[in-house]
Parts: sequence; structure tokens; C-alpha cells
Amino acid sequence: MEPVTLGVEEEFLLLDPETGVPVPLAERVRAAAGLAPGVDEDELHSELLQVQVEVVTPVCADLEEVGGNLLRMRHAVGAAAEANGCRLAACATPPLRGAVSALVTEQPRYRAMRAQAPQLVAEQLVNGMHVHAGVPSRATGVAVLNRLRGWLPVLVAMSANSPLWDGRDTGFASWRTVIFGRWPVSGPPPVFRDLADHKQRVETLRSSGIISDTGQLYWQARLSDRFPTVEVRCLDVQLRADDAVMFAGIVRALVTVAIHETEAGVPLVTGPPEVAQAANWQAARHGLNGHLITATGERRSAGDVVALLMDHIAPALDAAGDSREVVSLVHRLLQQGTPADRQRRALAAGGLKAVTDLVVAETTAP
Repeated sequence: MEPVTLGVEEEFLLLDPETGVPVPLAERVRAAAGLAPGVDEDELHSELLQVQVEVVTPVCADLEEVGGNLLRMRHAVGAAAEANGCRLAACATPPLRGAVSALVTEQPRYRAMRAQAPQLVAEQLVNGMHVHAGVPSRATGVAVLNRLRGWLPVLVAMSANSPLWDGRDTGFASWRTVIFGRWPVSGPPPVFRDLADHKQRVETLRSSGIISDTGQLYWQARLSDRFPTVEVRCLDVQLRADDAVMFAGIVRALVTVAIHETEAGVPLVTGPPEVAQAANWQAARHGLNGHLITATGERRSAGDVVALLMDHIAPALDAAGDSREVVSLVHRLLQQGTPADRQRRALAAGGLKAVTDLVVAETTAP
């Protein structure tokens, strides 16, 4: 089997250096970053709100290429932010929001979303990390989605990086997951019978007006309409670029195993939608500090579920030459805790200023 190609998208916040409140300077920062040597304008995207910037890697063949591109763009956009009087922050929710709602980026699609759900848009101050993994066909992609579904909660737990909202601890490790779950088509994807079933369901959602385009399919994993990929979207943006690389490797391995199992006719193991939804909520609530729910509804310690994940993807990691790097980074994660844990330790030690310094420093760390 050909190695699965990768692409990664990261979303960041722009914060005021004095107050730590998000500031609407995305257009200026993107323009400045686009002039930096080695940065293509196509790698810098606008987001729903003017306080956000998204970076996109080219198609990558291996994790070294992913890491090099992520570091290159984090440095370029971080420098552009500093040059324009703000700071680039790698957190999935802002430690502080400020008294005024963030401005919506002036594009027709985003204006339509504001008209559809004004309060949801006003509170959509969330930043994710999306991993695209190549699939040989859309039919295979649908089968891959079904096989990824049961592993999404452990990815939510491991990547949790959004414990704070309005200056307070929410009690959730990934508050971003809760915020995103309020849109009409969100959360764990359903199980699809086949590609025709997928097409029919999406068309029903679109023709009913529930969504205006497939970009509003906010499932935590979905087929891309732009690329021959499956897009895993459940991850909070990461503090560290190397943790982003770790998740790229994990997702690629999950997709590789799913393709192999599909081709080999391995029976699908999945659970009902209410279990998937509850498992997702549990992961967002506790991160790795407690229990997680497996695809079949079994309650296991978070450490056990991470171990199950690593056993499941071990052959694919070995085949790609990613085992040493990914396993080492997973061990570090288990020892040091999630980014949400790191934010909470910073809050306890130095208040909101310490949290802001943490999430900003990691965007420019070597």
C-alpha cells in the first residue's frame, strides 16, 4: 500500500499584548506573513472571526515534512503578529474574551452564518487542528470514517487545550468541543452504509436548508470536498508544534489501518449514536484525567484507552517509520498531561497572565 499523504491546518488567535483579549487584526497579520520569505499566500487563510488566522501545510509525505512546515508558518505568522502589535496564541479558546463580540470576517458565507445563528457566531472563538489524510476513493473514505468514529473521543481527550472561558476554568478540558457541538450538524459522525448513503444524507441536509454548503458539516471527521482525503477535525489546536506532528502521525496511522481493514473485510466494530455522543462529552469534560468510553460503551481508564489506541495503530506506525517519534511524544503527553493541564497549572501558578504567556510562547518556540 502506498504511504498515506498528509496535510494539516492550524487555527490561531490574535491577542492584545497588554490585556490578552482577542483583537481583529487578522487581515493585517495575514498580509504581512504572506510577504515573509518562503511563505505562500495560499498557506494563509481567513477564518470566521477577524481575531483568527489559519495556516495550511502543503501535501506532505512524512512527519518531518509536516513538522518543518508547521514550524515555518508558526514562526512567520508569529513574527507578523508581533510586527502588527499583537501576539499569536495556540489555544483552542481564549483565556479572556473581552466585552465586545469579535468581528465577523467580511465574506458572504460568514455573514450568512451570522444571520443564521448570531449568538453561536459571537461565541465561536475556537481554534482547532485539522488533519487531512489521503484515501484512494470516496467510497473507501466513507468506510474509513466509520472505522475512525470509535477512536475520536480519545483524540479529543489527548488534544484537549481549551479549559478556560471568560477568565475562568470551565471544568472541561476541551470547552471548544462543547461550543462546536451546538451547531446543527456536529459532533461524532454517523455510521454510513456506503457512499450512496453518505451522498443522500448530505443532500438532505443541504436541500432542507439546515446547512448552506458542505463546509457546514461540522462532524468531527468528514470527507473533504476539495481534496481526496478524510479530514479529522476533533483536535484542539496544540500548544507545541511537535504535538501537532504527533497527532498527524496518529491520524495517518488510524486511516492506514482503516483502509487495510476495509480492504480485508474486517468486521466493523461500532456503537449506537448516543454512546458516541456521550463518549465525546466525557472526553471533552475530563481529558486524560479520568475515564473514557470505548466505541462499544465500555468504561475504561484514559491511560488504558490510549494504550488500546497505540496497540491498534502500531503496525501502521512501524510501516511508516513513525513509531519512535510518535510513541515518544505520547509518553511525554502521558507524563506531562494535556495542554489543558498545562494551562491550568499556569493559571494556578501565575494567573491569566501566565496562561497568556504560555499559549503565546509555544507558537514561536524552536
